[in-house]
Amino acid sequence: MDPTAHQHIQLNGGADLQGFRQALRILSWSNIPNHQINWSANTAPDLFGGGQLPSSYGAAGKPIILPRAVADLIRLVVCHSDPEKYALLYELVWRMRRPKNPETHLHEVASDKLVAKLTAMAKSVRRDLHKMHAFVRFREVNDPEIGPRFVAWFEPDHFIIEETAQFFVDRFPSIDWAILTPKGSLWWDKSELAIGPPGTRADAPEFDAFEIGWRTYYESTFNPARTNLNQMRQHMPKKYWRNLPETQAIPQLVHAAASRVDRMIEQEAAIPVKRNPAKAVAAMAEQGPASLAELNQIIAKADPFVEGSARAVLGEGPIHPAIAFVGEQPGDQEDLQGRPFVGPAGQLFDRALEQAGIDRTKAYITNAVKHFKFVQRGKRRIHQSPTAGEIKHYRWWLQKELDFVQPRLVVALGASAAHALEGKALTIRDHRGVHTFPGEGQAGFITVHPSSLLRQPTPDDREREYAAFVRDLACIRDLIA
Repeated sequence: MDPTAHQHIQLNGGADLQGFRQALRILSWSNIPNHQINWSANTAPDLFGGGQLPSSYGAAGKPIILPRAVADLIRLVVCHSDPEKYALLYELVWRMRRPKNPETHLHEVASDKLVAKLTAMAKSVRRDLHKMHAFVRFREVNDPEIGPRFVAWFEPDHFIIEETAQFFVDRFPSIDWAILTPKGSLWWDKSELAIGPPGTRADAPEFDAFEIGWRTYYESTFNPARTNLNQMRQHMPKKYWRNLPETQAIPQLVHAAASRVDRMIEQEAAIPVKRNPAKAVAAMAEQGPASLAELNQIIAKADPFVEGSARAVLGEGPIHPAIAFVGEQPGDQEDLQGRPFVGPAGQLFDRALEQAGIDRTKAYITNAVKHFKFVQRGKRRIHQSPTAGEIKHYRWWLQKELDFVQPRLVVALGASAAHALEGKALTIRDHRGVHTFPGEGQAGFITVHPSSLLRQPTPDDREREYAAFVRDLACIRDLIA
């Protein structure tokens, strides 16, 4: 190719990424500046074309190496509807690679007019992709030959059909669907994707049976007190309203919003329904277990008083022990294994017991709350501390359990356990050490929960608090000696 001649490059209509890359390899290695190139594209997108240059342009050229950010910019900008997109992109690449004074890091100069314009074009394409992902609505069509098919109509601003295709294949792999747009169409038959010619709104159904139920749900969840028309239009531009089933109900809902808010204000506040701990305790007392085994059967079958696991983790250990340790509640590993103090805090507890000279197998170990209270965060179950009301719900079970076990000394591990044994909130700082719990004057001891040692901010803090915990356990050992 003569580097001094004026070149004319014609690419396929729409987003011809393959054709532009081929032209880029040839022109860039030939060092042809942008002002010597006329870029043009077919009027209509050639969705079935291979993006090949005419044979007069010679070989495909050698590959060129560009920064990942530039490659991503090219991939987005070729989807833009601006006919100048190819010229702007080539100017960027040529300036970065020109023989004299190459601007190698030009794409990082946000203040450059060319870079700013291309960045804005890429942003516009990304916004269009987001709108298509968010506002495509499939409607069911019963095809007598292939059965049910789901068809959607969408009007993109740019040529994003091919760029967005994989998103919908990944999202809806198990149904037959088609997306029709004025710039092309996508067809998926559960195994292969086909890119077709433009469609029309008339080719897509206006509604289906599912939309009736969806509209009813949308109307029932619409909050009139939060009606903000500007924000609604910002998140759901008006050009897409015709394609969305819920928008048919919006005018009426907005019109009635003010009166609905007035009615809400006029209504008296409803008193929240709360479970009554006294009734729950009375119901427990009526069960009248005659042994620890019967009590454990009742606990295991009962519904939890906390939100989380439905599995009760029961106490374990001998009857009439020297010591009974009471923790807060089961953790993740305790819930999975069905035993108290077997998780990270339990392992630390075992190590401290051994250092203090206490045999775990000769002690009784239980929890104030019998179920694992947690919230789900992805695959993780995050521990939640029980409330005062929840501790009160479980307190009768704990008291009855200790009546059957009859330990010489009860050790409260942490504030929740102390609250359950005392019947009211206590601070570890003010009550740590020897303590007498109410009732029949049960001899007791209050110390920290082993899990608090794991939460110390620094290794020095953990070492110091662990040593103090071992000293408490040694004191407990001396009390029962």
